Amino acid sequence: MNYATIKKIDVANGPGIRVSLFVSGCTHHCKGCFNPEAWDFHYGNPFTKEVEDEILEALKPAYIKGLSLLGGEPFEPANQAALLPLIRRFKEMYPEKTLWCYSGYDFEKDMLTGSLGPWEVTKEMLSYIDVLVDGEFVLELKNPNLRFRGSANQRVIRVQESLKEDKLVLWDDNEGLFEGKN
Repeated sequence: MNYATIKKIDVANGPGIRVSLFVSGCTHHCKGCFNPEAWDFHYGNPFTKEVEDEILEALKPAYIKGLSLLGGEPFEPANQAALLPLIRRFKEMYPEKTLWCYSGYDFEKDMLTGSLGPWEVTKEMLSYIDVLVDGEFVLELKNPNLRFRGSANQRVIRVQESLKEDKLVLWDDNEGLFEGKN
């Protein structure tokens, strides 16, 4: 897997100050995508153990609230296996920090059906993700006033609660506005 960029101080892709990894490779090719160069699976730099270590080191400060995965597309089958060791280590090292993931795939139709490659890998990835922003970006539904998403069709899903309750549980847009909340 390659990655496009790492932002060690990011306030746009989840609540609080976060570290964000933008992976390379996406087959959605959404019209109006903010990051079309990352569609190419070969764009950027190789994602190595050293890069993984660099990300985990950047997450150390207490003021960093968590890790966000974006793209490209983190749930592309070619990217899932490469991301899994990183997110395993992240959750082991920083259980108090949140993992957000942005995907053009649909939570129920794509992720929960096992259609995105090896089901065990997708299932394990989902077991670590706290919040998922799902759905392709739709230019005609673009709304700059939405928190943490670009178009009105996209949903901000509390993954662990959704899996536990076996129904969709959405993240409240007012969450994280005050100190001490995720």
